[in-house]
Amino acid sequence: MKTIAITGANGFVGSNLCSFFTNLGYRILKITRADLSEQKLLENKINQSQIVINLAGANIIQRWSESYKKELYSSRIDTTKKIVDAIEEVISKPEVFISTSAVGIYSNDKTYHEKNAEFSDDFLSTLCQDWEEEANKAPTRVVIFRFGIVLGKNGGALEKMLTPFKLGLWGVIGSGNQALSFVHLDDLKNAFKFAIDTPALHNAYNLCATIPTTNKGLTKALGKALNRPTFLPVPEFILNLIFGEGAKVLTDGQSVIPKRLEDEGFTFEFQDIEKTVEDLCKNG
Repeated sequence: MKTIAITGANGFVGSNLCSFFTNLGYRILKITRADLSEQKLLENKINQSQIVINLAGANIIQRWSESYKKELYSSRIDTTKKIVDAIEEVISKPEVFISTSAVGIYSNDKTYHEKNAEFSDDFLSTLCQDWEEEANKAPTRVVIFRFGIVLGKNGGALEKMLTPFKLGLWGVIGSGNQALSFVHLDDLKNAFKFAIDTPALHNAYNLCATIPTTNKGLTKALGKALNRPTFLPVPEFILNLIFGEGAKVLTDGQSVIPKRLEDEGFTFEFQDIEKTVEDLCKNG
């Protein structure tokens, strides 16, 4: 029985990964804020673990004040640095360190994969670049997953959309043409298992469905699955008033494909937005 030490275990993705791996027979050690504030506590948990998963990070969909930008940065880069430092110190190194990033690292000019990557120079991309750089310092095998929008039941982005959709109070954001790369939660969980089981995996992998969509494509798929109208648009200026610079997460987007994962033999069950949304919206 292998042990997984995990940060961000109480979040949407983290809680689902904990349940997934517990059901597979893994032992889970949740890395808490107390552990992160006391290096010896952190080292103790990492020393017991064959796998370390890093999901820590403040919610990106917020208003980005200067103080909140510092929190976004610290919760990712500083936390990752503490984990890397602990891995350096422990006698029993983990077999793999799986850290996270986001497709927001890319520019939005065209469809990208890992080998033709062009990074943006905005705050979100710089945050992701610094995050990955810190993770790659760990003295063990490192796998970094660049998340698309994670779609799953009972939480996350989809749950926030469903209520207004069911009331017919949601439509495309702005023009609706902005790219949107996403991943079904089931494919995400299986990708983490694949990373643990495949020693050849290292460095950065896009974790998103093979066929990216647009905001309009997601909206139409949800409207069809829920049998609700989607004609009410959400003007960009409203989101800019609410979120400021942070609205870019909703009004801008990246078109990304998971070339490296597919090249390594991983198969996505949910490759397009229609199949993904249909699966997640069935049975309520």
